[in-house]
Amino acid sequence: MRSHQHEAFVLSRDTPAVMVPSGDAIELKAGLSGFITQALGGSFTLYIEGNLYRLSGENADAIGKEALIPPEVPEGATVEDIRQLAWQQMRSCYDPEIPINIVELGLIYECEVNEQTDGQRRVAVKMTLTAPGCGMGDVLVQDVKEKIEIIPTVSEADVELVFDPPWDQSMMSEAARLQTGMM
Repeated sequence: MRSHQHEAFVLSRDTPAVMVPSGDAIELKAGLSGFITQALGGSFTLYIEGNLYRLSGENADAIGKEALIPPEVPEGATVEDIRQLAWQQMRSCYDPEIPINIVELGLIYECEVNEQTDGQRRVAVKMTLTAPGCGMGDVLVQDVKEKIEIIPTVSEADVELVFDPPWDQSMMSEAARLQTGMM
């Protein structure tokens, strides 16, 4: 999904959102107008009356956008197929203030897929934040969880927030460092 930098909208219905950067849940009321400042990975960063809010993709219809479509899994998909899809899904997770996905930022430390006896899969992820006090931490963890659990055959995603080792700019991909001017 491409950025919709400063595209105007009017909320068509009351919808839950999250304040940026505090991470506080809020309900935005129908009729509020503003601008989309970032539209990446199926979620939207909205500017309304001087404040920023994150709107999840499941509520995209409230601003006239389409909801995120779940990925397809080939018949007979292997654990490795599911692991690759999980990484792909995590590449669609963005911090609402940084237009770089969390994989390229170096925030994902581990992604393990385990086959269950019923043929379902459980995915375990260890991730960190750019700063331990980031108010958006719980929001990003929930975004990763939801994007992985939408994968067919995944029954559960356990996303653990860890701070060891602490994140630093060297964990970013070369492309992310170029994009942010941190080379």
